[in-house]
Amino acid sequence: MLRDAVRALAEAKIAPHAAAVDEEARFPREALDALVANDLHAVHVPEEYGGAGADALATVIVIEEVARVCASSSLIPAVNKLGSLPVILSGSEALKKKYMTPLAKGDAMFSYCLSEPDAGSDAAGMKTRAVRDGDSYVLNGVKRWITNAGESEYYTVMAVTDPEKRSKGISAFVVEKSDEGVSFGAPEKKLGIKGSPTREVYLDNVRIPADRMIGEEGTGFATAMKTLDHTRITIAAQALGIAQGALDYAKGYVRERKQFGKPIADFQGVQFMLADMAMKIEAARQLTYAAAAKSERGDSDLTFQGAAAKCFASDVAMEVTTDAVQLLGGYGYTRDYPVERMMRDAKITQIYEGTNQVQRIVMARNLP
Repeated sequence: MLRDAVRALAEAKIAPHAAAVDEEARFPREALDALVANDLHAVHVPEEYGGAGADALATVIVIEEVARVCASSSLIPAVNKLGSLPVILSGSEALKKKYMTPLAKGDAMFSYCLSEPDAGSDAAGMKTRAVRDGDSYVLNGVKRWITNAGESEYYTVMAVTDPEKRSKGISAFVVEKSDEGVSFGAPEKKLGIKGSPTREVYLDNVRIPADRMIGEEGTGFATAMKTLDHTRITIAAQALGIAQGALDYAKGYVRERKQFGKPIADFQGVQFMLADMAMKIEAARQLTYAAAAKSERGDSDLTFQGAAAKCFASDVAMEVTTDAVQLLGGYGYTRDYPVERMMRDAKITQIYEGTNQVQRIVMARNLP
């Protein structure tokens, strides 16, 4: 029922704008409005804060179905979870109430600020500082590759509170867009997901109350990593949706397209391609859903399973979208057909929330 409802909404309210959102590289306002109106913009927020209280699997299905028609739009529910999960996992009750309630209502979005210009895969090498000053912390630094920056009201920011301790000297804070000293860089000019703004976040003597720290001082990096264990699965879901959308489109196309007097779907070479695409998508789906169940239960092998789901599903998405372009031939290479966009959108799923090379390191260190 959930899948049917989200699919119907996505096809009616989000799909019609997907090409224009990509072409104009603009934020998918129509998608945000539709998701908020149907309480699908941040389904993971617990009921006690006015949220839908969706479990990890339901959240995955929402993201998958939105990504099937528009990858940029699927980053609304995905990044709302990424940005707010540190507060849910480690924040005080007061912090949860203050920030989860407007998120659940759709009054605000949440972004996640971990990466920096010189701290990508080596996130513990960050330079952003937070210095205690009485009842406040003063933050200075630059965060890079921040999804939905400028659109979101709230930002979970990781900053160094004790430079001597490396990862154990990093703390997490909630920064608000309206805080004095917060500003944003120009949107990045990207290959794909063009409807989701990616910008730098500048923190210039940003003074925030000490009670906006998430958890204890020095626990920020552990919270950041724990968050990624859960949210990598949302990237797997996004990749899965993109791949499914590309297969669905290619399937319809090969049945209509005639060459040598018959639909190209009748040629065994084409059939084998479609069979492989469908098989790999199904394998990715099972891995992703199983990882979502582990996320919900907090299983001990979540770190391995989350990395495996993200890595496998994103590799499948890249392969399937590339094959979809091939199946459409010259048409697939043009912007008149959606598979070209899907191929460009798929690429980022192999890179963000930890490159697939890093996922393999994570898996190797956490072999079941």
